[in-house]
Amino acid sequence: MKKKFEERAGSPPGIVLFFLLVFWALGSCSSAPKRPAELFTVRNETETQLNLANRAAERGNYEGALTFLGEARRLAASTDRPPLLIRVWLSQGNVLFSLGRIEEARALWNAALAEAERAGEGELAAAGRIHMARAALILGEDSAAPEKIIAAVTEDLVRLKSDKLNSALGWTVIGLAEKERGRWTEAENALEKALVIHEQERYLELAAYDWYLIASVRSVSGRYGPALEALSQALVLDRRAENSYGLGMDWLAMGEVYKKAARRDEALAAYRRSAEIFRAIDLEKEAAEAERRAAL
Repeated sequence: MKKKFEERAGSPPGIVLFFLLVFWALGSCSSAPKRPAELFTVRNETETQLNLANRAAERGNYEGALTFLGEARRLAASTDRPPLLIRVWLSQGNVLFSLGRIEEARALWNAALAEAERAGEGELAAAGRIHMARAALILGEDSAAPEKIIAAVTEDLVRLKSDKLNSALGWTVIGLAEKERGRWTEAENALEKALVIHEQERYLELAAYDWYLIASVRSVSGRYGPALEALSQALVLDRRAENSYGLGMDWLAMGEVYKKAARRDEALAAYRRSAEIFRAIDLEKEAAEAERRAAL
C-alpha cells in the first residue's frame, strides 16, 4: 500500500498536487497577506455599470442607459447576488418605462419584486413596490387612487431604513399623489424631503429634478413667481452637473410658466433657449417641440 501511494505521489498529477500544497502552505505563512474571505471585484464592476446607467438615464440618454444595464445584468447574473440583480431589474424597468415600453417595464419590476421576496430582501421588495406605485400613478390607472398610493408608499418607507435613494423616490411618489389630490402644501413638503436626501447625497441631477417637480406644483396652483424661483434653482443644479438634457427641460418649463403668467416675450426666449440646448446635444425631437411651443 505504501509503495502504491509513493508511485501515485510521484506521478505527474501527484507532483502537481504536491506543488499546489506547497504554494498554499507558502501563502499561509505568517508573513504573507491573509486571503480575503470574500471577493467583490465583479460586484464592484456591476455597481460601476449600474451607476453609469442611472446617470445616463438622469440625463435623458435612455438607449445608452440600456447598454450599461445590459452589461450590469450580465455581471450581476454571473455573481448570483440577488440584491444586485434586483437593483439592475428595477433600473431597467425605469428606463423602459421612460421609453414607453410599459409591459416590458412591468415584467422586470414584477421579477425584481418576486426575487426580493424570495431572497428575504425586505428593503428591495419595498423599493420594488414603490417603483410600481409610481408607474401606476403616472399612468392614471383605476387601481392607483392617490389616497391608496400614499398609504401604501408611507408603509413601505418605514421598511427603507438604509436605502436613501429609494426613500427619496418614495417621497417623490407621495408628492405627486398629493399633487393629484390638489393638496399643494403637502405635495411640496413631500418633494422637499426627497430634495433634502438628494442634496445630502450630492445627486445634483436628482435634486434639480426635485426643484422641477416643486415648480410644477407651484405652477398648477397658480403661484407663477415661486414656480419660476424653483426652476431657477433647478437651472443652478443642472449647470453644476453639466446636465444638458435637464437644462433643456428646465428652460422648456420656464417657457410654460411665463406663458401662463402672460409674459409672452420671456416665454419665447425660454422656449428658444431650450431648443438651442437640445439641438446642441443632437436631440432634434425635443428641439422641434420647444420651437413648436414658441410658435404658438
